[in-house]
Amino acid sequence: MPGLPAPSESEPEPEDPAVSVPGLPAPSESEPEPEDPAVSVPGLPAPSESEPESEDPFVDPIEDDESSDGSGGRMSFLDHLDELRKRLVAAIAAIFVGFLVAFAFINPIVRFVMVPLEAILPEGESGFIYTEPTEAFFLYIKIAALVGLIGSMPVVLLQFWRFVAPGLYAHEKKFAIPFVTVSSVFFIGGCSFAHYLLFPVAWEFLGSFSTDLMTFMPRIQPTFSLYFRLVLACGVIFQMPTLVFFLARIGVVTARFLARNTKYAILIIFIIAAVLTPTGDPVTLTLMATPMVLLYGLSIIIAWAVAPSRKKENG
Repeated sequence: MPGLPAPSESEPEPEDPAVSVPGLPAPSESEPEPEDPAVSVPGLPAPSESEPESEDPFVDPIEDDESSDGSGGRMSFLDHLDELRKRLVAAIAAIFVGFLVAFAFINPIVRFVMVPLEAILPEGESGFIYTEPTEAFFLYIKIAALVGLIGSMPVVLLQFWRFVAPGLYAHEKKFAIPFVTVSSVFFIGGCSFAHYLLFPVAWEFLGSFSTDLMTFMPRIQPTFSLYFRLVLACGVIFQMPTLVFFLARIGVVTARFLARNTKYAILIIFIIAAVLTPTGDPVTLTLMATPMVLLYGLSIIIAWAVAPSRKKENG
C-alpha cells in the first residue's frame, strides 16, 4: 500500500527438530529410556533381582550348614573331638579308681596270681626271683593296673557306647545295657579262661625243661609280662560275638557269609593263636584256638538271630 513500507519476505522460521523431513523417518519426540531388566514382560516370568550363584557339586549344602556350627542334628569334627575327650577322661578316671582299689588289696591279689604258678614249678624249686631293685615294686603296680582295668571294664564299655550312640538310630540305642553287660561278661570270661586254664598249661610246659643241668628260676618281670599278654589277648578275643552282633545288625556281615568262610576263619584263628601262644607247642596252641573256634560258631548263630528282617524292610 502507498505510504507503507513494502513487506519483506518472511524469514524462514527455524526448523523444529520434531518436524519430519521428507525421505527420513519422523523423529520421536523423546528417546525411550532403557527398560529396567527387573521389569516384568507380559508372557514371560518375572526375572529375579539377582542370579543365584552356581552351586559347587562337591559340597553338600545341608551337610555344610549343619557342620558349620554343630547344629542341625549332626556333630561337627570339633564336637566329636570334645566328646571323645570326655569319654576318654571318664574311662581313664574309672581305671584309675579301680587301680587304687586294687592297690589297697595288692597282697592278696599278688598271691592269687602267683601261688597257682608256684605250685606248677618242678619239685624242689619254689618262689620267684627278681634281680633289679624296682622289679618287685613295678610288679605290684602292673598287677593293680590289670585288676583295675578288668574291674572298670563295664564303665569303659559304657563310655565307648556313649561315644558311638549319637550315630545310631533310636531303636538301636536301647541296646546299651545288653551291650555293656554282654561285653563285660565275655571280657571277664576271657580273662578267667587265660588265668585258670591257658596260662597254667603254658607255664607247666615252660617249666618242664628243668633238669639237673638247668634250673628253672623264673623272674617275676618276664613271668608277669607273659601272663599280662595272655590275659588281655583272651579278654579281647572273647569280644568276637559282641562285635559280630553289631556288624550283623548294620548289615556288614551275615550268617551265610560267616558260615561260607568258616574254613578261612579257622585258618586265621590258628595263625592268631600261634602268634599269641608263647610256647608254640600243639597242646597250648590248640587250647588257645579251641575257644576262638567255638566263639566263631556262636557268632554265626548270633548273626542269624539278629539279622534285619527283609520282610520288614520290604514292607
